[in-house]
Amino acid sequence: MCGRLHLVNMGRVFAVCGLPASGKGEFATILAKTGIPVLSMGDMIRAEVKKRNIEEYPEVFGEVAQQLRQQFGDDILAVRLCSAVDNLLEKHDVVLIEGLRGVAEYDVFHSHWSDRFSTIAVTADEEIRFQRIQLRGRAEDGDRDSLKIRDEREIGWGLDVLINQADFTLSNDGSLSDFVNKCQIWLEQIL
Repeated sequence: MCGRLHLVNMGRVFAVCGLPASGKGEFATILAKTGIPVLSMGDMIRAEVKKRNIEEYPEVFGEVAQQLRQQFGDDILAVRLCSAVDNLLEKHDVVLIEGLRGVAEYDVFHSHWSDRFSTIAVTADEEIRFQRIQLRGRAEDGDRDSLKIRDEREIGWGLDVLINQADFTLSNDGSLSDFVNKCQIWLEQIL
């Protein structure tokens, strides 16, 4: 599915999933600070919006993601990402994919890396996620209704299944320093 299957080394690939503003980006930032390369599926959508020269507003990112899935299949982002991850595995023992959102994407990654692929779910209460959205000011963020629409769309792609079946789960309902500590403990356990 991802092109040639080629095992460059026995590196591991992790993909982090979670509802919007649960803390996937913070998790990725924490891992990146340790030298682990991070590829963001959300950045792929933001780049596609920019490439299409579309005005940025909260719903456009989900609309473009949905259009890509309808045109090329639910696994399109994963298929496009595999070779970039393989390239990173040539020089790194661990690579993180930030923003896994659908079962079809999981299937591509699991098929490609099999037991070298694991998922991490970051969870957070809806009210906490909404408060974070209000603070971070990304173009794709909006009001409560926008958050519910995003949640429903991503759950429709199978995100709830991914969260429930993740290999690891990190709760992010507390402070940032608490979450950083949880991430560091998790990293020590898997490395």
